[in-house]
Amino acid sequence: MPELTSTLTGAAPESSVQTHARMAAELKARRQRRDRMANVVAYTVLAVIALIMLYPFYWTLITSFEPTGNIYEAKLLPKGFSLRNYAEIFSGTTVPFWRLFANSLVICTLGVTLTVTLAALAAYPLAKMRFPGRDLIFYAILILMVLPNETGLIVNYITTIKLGLLQQTNPVVDAVRQYLAVVLPGAASIVGLFLLRQAYLSVPQELIEAARIDGAPELTIWRRVLLPLALPTIVAFAILEFVAYWNSFLWARIMLPDKNMLPLSAGLLELSSTFSTNSRAVMAGAVITIIPILIVFLLGQKYFMKGLEGAVKG
Repeated sequence: MPELTSTLTGAAPESSVQTHARMAAELKARRQRRDRMANVVAYTVLAVIALIMLYPFYWTLITSFEPTGNIYEAKLLPKGFSLRNYAEIFSGTTVPFWRLFANSLVICTLGVTLTVTLAALAAYPLAKMRFPGRDLIFYAILILMVLPNETGLIVNYITTIKLGLLQQTNPVVDAVRQYLAVVLPGAASIVGLFLLRQAYLSVPQELIEAARIDGAPELTIWRRVLLPLALPTIVAFAILEFVAYWNSFLWARIMLPDKNMLPLSAGLLELSSTFSTNSRAVMAGAVITIIPILIVFLLGQKYFMKGLEGAVKG
């Protein structure tokens, strides 16, 4: 009778329902095991890549604390512990550390401020203003990204000389000129222009039109509407530029004849001479150079990924 009732009502037998439920549970459990296995493999690969990338910094860190020993060997723990190398750096006996540190701060402040401002201003007309040849100009600028940075060294050097940025007149004026000689060639950033243009494109055009109807000038629209909405991308770009200017080396070595005007990353080369090199002091200086970059990234990390993601989506 139960089978007849089930047949008449159109319901599946209880055993069949249980079988389907058991099969669904097994499939779900199998899928979960497969997902867990895939996650384990993925995280294992990522952990191995992270260890490979972090080990050079770890090796530099532990070597900077060693008083003596062979530095040209792989190691997991230091062969000793001493702050002598850091004391030598901070004392300024080998290199004027604090002067170099101040030079890096000035160069980064000038460079980041100028580069971010120019990119934010230039990206606005290329994203939100309509004029003939707008897209052609943008793509022509992007083509320059295929050229390596070294191709512009000669042109930038000649331009800097013609601008008189290396003239010797007054110590204070000369210092400002030399800082500008390091900053100006990199002030027009194609990457920043691209990132900020993409961020501006994600801003609804209706907001721009509403501000124009209210009589707001273009600079006010840029400052009051676009900048707040593109803030994550601006912060992400500022972090990238800070890292670039803080690590200024080749161009700074070319343009700054005065060793006291060098930024920190370029000035640490003075620890190496023709006949001797204090390798552990160089390691200590490298560790100190990395610390400000880590601090800046930690302070702006909540904007960094959000800004790059927004720029790519835009």
